[in-house]
Amino acid sequence: MKKIIETIKNIFSIEDLRTRILNTLWFLLIFRLGSYIVLPGIDPTRLETGTGKGILGLLDTFLGGAFSNASIFGLGIMPYITASIIVQLLTVAVPYFQKMQKEGESGRQRINNITRILTIFVTLPQSYTYLIGTIADDAILPGVGRTGFTITAMIILTTGTMFCMWLGERITEKGIGNGTSMLIMIGIISRLPSALIGEFANRGTSGILIFIIEIIALFFIVMGVVLILQATRRIPIQYAKQVVGNRVYGGQRQYLPLKLNAAGVMPIIFAQSLMFLPGLLVPYLTDKNETAGSVAQAFADFTHPAYNILFALLIILFSFFYTAITVNPTQIAEEMKRNGGFIPSVKPGLQTSEYIDTILSRITLPGAVFLALLAILPAIASLFGITSELSRFYGGTSLLIMVGVILDTLQQIESYLLMRHYEGLMKSGRVKGRSESVATV
Repeated sequence: MKKIIETIKNIFSIEDLRTRILNTLWFLLIFRLGSYIVLPGIDPTRLETGTGKGILGLLDTFLGGAFSNASIFGLGIMPYITASIIVQLLTVAVPYFQKMQKEGESGRQRINNITRILTIFVTLPQSYTYLIGTIADDAILPGVGRTGFTITAMIILTTGTMFCMWLGERITEKGIGNGTSMLIMIGIISRLPSALIGEFANRGTSGILIFIIEIIALFFIVMGVVLILQATRRIPIQYAKQVVGNRVYGGQRQYLPLKLNAAGVMPIIFAQSLMFLPGLLVPYLTDKNETAGSVAQAFADFTHPAYNILFALLIILFSFFYTAITVNPTQIAEEMKRNGGFIPSVKPGLQTSEYIDTILSRITLPGAVFLALLAILPAIASLFGITSELSRFYGGTSLLIMVGVILDTLQQIESYLLMRHYEGLMKSGRVKGRSESVATV
């Protein structure tokens, strides 16, 4: 306990870190307050969106109840994530976007502006589908026409999404952690207490032992996720000795750490944002075509085998895709060569790049398969009688995002502590271990 208190005191003794943490808490508070502001023209007492189950219930979990509350943040940050997916696909397939990506900071700024504009065009149809499919006519106040309400609400929902996007960018810039992931995580965590209470009430006093076993199982699943997310493959790097004046530099061996899951939580976020589409289209397709509606209904139920198979395949695909665009073996090899480093028994340059790419491909596959298997755990948990609200925390998107974002945030906090020569968050060392040196390339 003394160690924890001392660490907290160290954290708040660093002015920059203290300011960033307080800014993050302030932005998250604004986001949570906005999720309770209902769209104008709706009677909250007659609001029955029916989003407690299936994929819409999962979306409501991500948004911390904003979806079922029909709030001004009803779509949250999800349209922005969808737009980001589209733009990242374009940077791989379209030469124009590839050129912008290589232009440095100016190119990234232009890509960000395109993503923001695209978010508006993504939000408008999603907001229309949301309003038509989930807001019943009797929930609209008397005297408010359906057409007028829909147009006004679409504008408000689009504005709310853009504001959430702005909050995420401010958290990334002036706070701690990745802003987009933090907004999703806080929505997930806000639903955990009610999920635990609901499960306890479901089991009753006679099922306390089963409830305790479920909590223990959840604990070990979380520990397993932490181990996998932190697992790395270390590539040894030898630096040549350099004599400068009377001093000798280099000559030591360091390591290039390649994560088993280099893409982090982004494949889950990307895949889940695409899986939301069938759920939003169910009401519309059911009225138009019975067959199409039944297919969409199957893909809207997170316990359905078809949903889980497609979800797993998307996760594996996005794992390779996001790893490919975030980890550049050629650039790493060039930086190593420029700094006089080399991998033993591997020639610098092209062979080093191919060697790193081969290892990256080998470790990405099991990492992607693990993410896919973990994604279907909620469906398995529901088969054992666990409520749908709590089963989402036994794996899948909710658990991965929650654990991944918390780990990333803790690592950023720890980096501030170590830069100021304080001890890390753990007595035994850094989150990633500090007994070996890590190559900086």
